[in-house]
Parts: sequence; C-alpha cells; structure tokens
Amino acid sequence: MLRHILGRKQPVMAGAPTSAPEPTQPVEAQAEKIDYAVASEWELMWYKFKRHRLALVCGVIVILLYVVAAFVEFIAPYNPEAQNPAAAYQAPTRVHFFDAEGNFHLQPFVYGTTSQRNLDTFELEFVEDTSVRHPIQLFVRGDGYRMWGLFDGNLHLFGVADPNVRFYLLGADRQGRDVFSRIVHGTRISMSIGLVGVILSFVIGIVVGGVSGYFGGTVDLVVQRIIEFIRSMPTIPLWLGLAAALPADWSILQVYFAITVILSLIGWTGLAQVVRGRALALREEDFIMAARLSGTSRTRIIMRHMVPSFMSHIIAALTLAVPEMIIAETALSFLGLGLRYPAISWGVLLQEAQNLRSIALAPWLLAPGVMVVVAVLALNFFGDGLRDAADPYKR
Repeated sequence: MLRHILGRKQPVMAGAPTSAPEPTQPVEAQAEKIDYAVASEWELMWYKFKRHRLALVCGVIVILLYVVAAFVEFIAPYNPEAQNPAAAYQAPTRVHFFDAEGNFHLQPFVYGTTSQRNLDTFELEFVEDTSVRHPIQLFVRGDGYRMWGLFDGNLHLFGVADPNVRFYLLGADRQGRDVFSRIVHGTRISMSIGLVGVILSFVIGIVVGGVSGYFGGTVDLVVQRIIEFIRSMPTIPLWLGLAAALPADWSILQVYFAITVILSLIGWTGLAQVVRGRALALREEDFIMAARLSGTSRTRIIMRHMVPSFMSHIIAALTLAVPEMIIAETALSFLGLGLRYPAISWGVLLQEAQNLRSIALAPWLLAPGVMVVVAVLALNFFGDGLRDAADPYKR
C-alpha cells in the first residue's frame, strides 16, 4: 500500500516551486566528453590541434612540400638542366580555358610561342601562336630521369603531348631553363637540409640538455656556460666563417653534409636549454625517485622516463627549428658560401636574381624566395599549433 502511494504521481500545487528539468546534451557532445575523459596524451594533443584551423592548413602545406621533395623527378615537367637559348627570359606561359574565338574548354591548354625582336627597344618579345592549341595532360612522357638514383623513367605528372612544345609555368631563366622545374627540384635539398639538420640537433640537444638537467651542479654549470658562449656569437658571421672553410674541390654531396653539420652544431643550443629546464623540474618527481631506488641506470632514466614526459614540447621546438635551418641554408647559398652550382636549392636559384638587370627583365626569378617565405610561414604556424596543443595547461 505504501509503495502504491509513493509510486503515484503527486499533484502540483499552484504557486509551488518546481525543479527545472536537467538540460540534455547532444549525443556528440557526450561522446566527445567521454573521449576526453579516457583519451591518451597524444589523442588530447590531436583534439586541440585540429581546432587550430590555421595550423591544420599549414600542416597540410608542409606535408605537400615534403611529398614534392620526395617525388621531384616525377612532378617536374622538364629536366631542370635542359637549356633552350631561344627561350631566355621567357615570361610565364599563360594557361587558357577560352580560345581565341571565345569558346570555353574544360581541359586547360597553352599556345605555342614565337619570338621576335622589338625594333624600338631591341628586346626579344614572345608572342602566342593562337593557331594551334596544346592541351595540358596528366601522366605525360617526356624528359628522362633517374628516380632517387635507382630507377629510370620518363613519366611526368603533367605536360603537353608534343615534345617540341615547352610551356613555362613560372617563366625561364637566362639560359632558357624552366624555373618551375628548377624550384621543384630545389625543394628536395632546401626542405631536407632543414629536416636532417634538425634531427642532428635533436640528438645533440636531448643528450646534452638531459645530462645537464639530470646531474646539475658542476656539470650543469659547465654545459650552460658552453651554451651561452655559442649563443653569444653572431650567427651570420659564424656561418660564413665555417662555410668558407670548406674545401673548394669538395663534391656537392660533401658540401651538403658539411652545411648540414654546420647548421646542426649551431642550432642545438635552444633545444638543449628546453630539455635542461624540463629535466630539472622532473628529476625530483616521485616516478624518477622510484626508478632511482629500483636500480635503474642514469641513461635509462633520462631516455626512458624523462624524455617521453616532455616529448610533445620537443616536437614543437623541433618544428619551429626547421625554418631557421631553411633560412640559414638559403642565406649561405645565396651568398655563394653554401651549396654551389650544379646543386639546385632555393638559395642557389636566388643567385640568378642578384643583379638589378635580371630582376627588371625577369621578376619571376624571385619565385624561389616566395617558396622560402611560404615554407617558413607554414612551418612556423604549424609549430605554433603543435606548441599550443602540447601545452597541458591550455584549455
């Protein structure tokens, strides 16, 4: 009887306060809340990173740049060393969707060009020959190449079917070489030298910074004074001095690795200070003391317990260090003290734009500098997004 009375719906008196109904959350919000509750550290980083739209877009750009660097032979329409003196300083070829009669074509096409001398200025001018259209096609056979130095091929991502017709998306240089193909080939060296240099800095910075922060005392004092001495030296003169000391008869590969080592020996100090600060904060934690008491070696404590605890911060710092490496290589090569011809990098390509006459006649020779700006900005914004996502105190 009592259960029956309690189970009955009680009438609500007029004017009596009623409890507000509990707000309901969408299923997606509840699922997201559950994911946050059980997510790992890397999953939390990804949740926060994908909310940073600019960093996400820049991350896609960085991935595309490294994909281009991996497949430059296939992506570039022409051999970067193929010369055509008749097309010297030819302006970028216009890509059309409408022909001379105004008809629309879904497939883009280009016209052939003919050169003629201007009798007033005596400059060589290029005029489109609108009588024949040359459609731009995918997967076209063209100049031969050796992919990664292992496989022979002649298939290119895009081009025109007629081998006697060349189109220059970003114009041609003073020897009639395709600037676009040369920029694509320069992506491999310019992007990889930053990546390889950062990997070397990664190893040196973690080892030196971890030892300095873990041991402290005299070891920390000596290491920090060495770091301060290196950081106090002017960067550009130091780069110039070390790069100028390279033998002039070295091969391109030897100069490449030498420049990479030079940049790495200078760029590890910032990462070492980050690792040292985190190691000082972690060495008194309970899990480090437990590892010490259990007889774990010092090397294992640093590499197995301390480094993974701030790996996210290291990744963010490394991402922000890659642009510095790219700018350093570009500056050295531009000044003629880094990579030299016949190596192809963005800095080497910018040597074509060192005089005012070249810039006045062919402003498209500054296109490698635009690529440096795009790569550096993309890597910086990508690193900022990683840093914000790795910050455990950022909501």
